[in-house]
Amino acid sequence: MLEQPAFGRRLRQLRQQRGKSQVELTGPGMSATYLSRLESGSRRPTERSVAYLAERLGIPVESFEQQPGDSLTDALASVAALSEREVDEEAAGILVEALDAADDADPVMRWHALAQLARCYEALGDFPGQRDALMRLSELSDDMGRPVLQVRAQLRLARCARNLGDAEAARAAVRQVLAISQEHGVRISASDLVRSRLVLVSAEAELGDVAEAARLVDEVRTSLEGTDGVLTAEVLWTAATVSTRQGNHARAFAFLLEALGALDSRDNLVLWIRLRLAAASLSMQSMPPRLAEAESFLDSVEPLLKVAGPLRHWHELLFLKAKLAYHQGDADRARELVAQADEGAQSFTYRDQVRLEVLRGVLDLKAGDQEASGRLRALVAQVETANMPDLAAEVWRSVAESLL
Repeated sequence: MLEQPAFGRRLRQLRQQRGKSQVELTGPGMSATYLSRLESGSRRPTERSVAYLAERLGIPVESFEQQPGDSLTDALASVAALSEREVDEEAAGILVEALDAADDADPVMRWHALAQLARCYEALGDFPGQRDALMRLSELSDDMGRPVLQVRAQLRLARCARNLGDAEAARAAVRQVLAISQEHGVRISASDLVRSRLVLVSAEAELGDVAEAARLVDEVRTSLEGTDGVLTAEVLWTAATVSTRQGNHARAFAFLLEALGALDSRDNLVLWIRLRLAAASLSMQSMPPRLAEAESFLDSVEPLLKVAGPLRHWHELLFLKAKLAYHQGDADRARELVAQADEGAQSFTYRDQVRLEVLRGVLDLKAGDQEASGRLRALVAQVETANMPDLAAEVWRSVAESLL
């Protein structure tokens, strides 16, 4: 029999793997308080309590004696089967505890578990957590001396760094991928190669070299002409982003419409939703803003996000609805939606976190808050320190437009 706190961790893992709440395990033979203390490790299990729990979970008593390596295998299998929407903090917790308890597990098994943990954090919008998991994944890949695994880890680190607003780290990671591939003759799949180049495009644009970003994305786009599907939609979306940075909103919108036409919701529902959120955002950036168009895009995804989309994209929707309300002149509604969106702001990319703070600051400024101007200047300084000139210019532009 496992001793505490290992027993408590194992009990929680088995309960979560079977999709049961603590309430479902309570009954005449187990109070909620006692069960909670068992899971927390503060009460020692008895033979009677273990037999009761095994019966309620539908497992043999021996399941509570499994070795850490087996627990990691079970944890990996249960989490890998979850869709992006099904991933929650409990799923990440299962892997964290299993990894902590299995330091001497097979390195390949640990690699896959860390990869799944990073996926969990990404689905939750916890990009700092994802970065930590990917750093461990990268170190393990180096220790194993497996170039293919090193490439996979660095590719994901590059995308994570981009989401965190660290364009220089994203660019460095992509360059390392290409260097490892060339040095060791690692064959990168066509889709991974395209996605790595898209991260490089984003990094170059974020760092202010929009001309280089445009050159790179045109090369990628040309290579995929005449194709449809997820990868093509991602390329066209990136091309739209670069065109926006160039100030060519008409071309950007044309690329986004092409991306929308290249993807069926059955191919990738989350990307299908995100493209429409991007189209709504771009519609509001046009001069003058195309508010009816933006509202139509938001209305098309709201019902889906309520039932099928990841929570972080629901909060992105709330933020865009706040921007729409602001453009429509409804400051009270905009302020209310900003507060709702802020509840999930920790899951936003760095760029969207800044945009949310800008909208909040502009609303405060218009409401007569004398300190709002100082907060916005501090925000610009923060973005400039992060070496993101394009985003800093966007902040200044938003403030200037609010004063017109």
